[in-house]
Amino acid sequence: MSELSVNHLLGIKHISAADIQLIFETADHFKEVINRPIRKVPSLRDVTIANLFFENSTRTRLSFELAEKRLSADVVNFSASSSSVNKGETLIDTVNNILAMKVDMVVMRHPNPGAGVFLSKHVDASIVNAGDGTHEHPTQALLDTYSIREKLGEVKGKKIVIVGDILHSRVALSNIFCLQKLGAEVKVCGPNTLIPQHIKSLGVEVEHNLDQALQWCDVANMLRVQNERMSTRYFPSTREYVAQFGLDKQRLEQINKSIVIMHPGPINRGVEISSDIADSHHAIILNQVENGVAIRMAILYLLASKLKHYSAETL
Repeated sequence: MSELSVNHLLGIKHISAADIQLIFETADHFKEVINRPIRKVPSLRDVTIANLFFENSTRTRLSFELAEKRLSADVVNFSASSSSVNKGETLIDTVNNILAMKVDMVVMRHPNPGAGVFLSKHVDASIVNAGDGTHEHPTQALLDTYSIREKLGEVKGKKIVIVGDILHSRVALSNIFCLQKLGAEVKVCGPNTLIPQHIKSLGVEVEHNLDQALQWCDVANMLRVQNERMSTRYFPSTREYVAQFGLDKQRLEQINKSIVIMHPGPINRGVEISSDIADSHHAIILNQVENGVAIRMAILYLLASKLKHYSAETL
């Protein structure tokens, strides 16, 4: 069986196009598993996985937990808000205490960029980055790209625009890396204040006119404005943002072709995307959610097969 070139999933920039294709091919199998009457396989029945979330999360945490349970892994959930972290314990001490309980893999969301990379150098466990600050969110990018592949047949040569709060988005950066590695063209679109200064150095074009971006693209990935990460105003008002960068039925009907609409969630209905678009046949938002479980099953399975003391059961 082919295997990943890495022992951790820390970011898309650390993996190859071949790794991505292997994850997708493995997810194809698990997509079949989660759509059959018995949705569970014994692949990771001897593996213990700890979910460490130092930031609030609902969708990502539930998706990982469901993926782990579908694989028959033993699951330990850890919330920083009710832990010794609040008493001053360091990240390494926290994780080492958990690993002393014989945990094999750690799925971690942390507010500090690079936390997963730091941890991977200090603990003997496989680390999966479930989001580190405004840096990367690799599993979201993989499920987004997998959803494009599923909808359009392939990713190579496709034109994807990522719209909205690029500055504060870990989803945007991981998507850019993932899509480019598979040969897609990527543009970003949003207010100048929400576009990172050096984004063009990644080989990404910047477009400030949403109508022109929609006319160009095959896929529009609409990002949420992350008000919780903002310490100052980045645009005059929500009303003005909606007028310039919000996607609604009228705006979509003005372009003379059909495009695919995506959103990583949670949706601010009526801001970045209107309800009639979110619930329309153009949107594949619920497909993204379903594919998230299959992608995370694939990642956990492939990483577990590389654990020194464990060999994952064959598919």
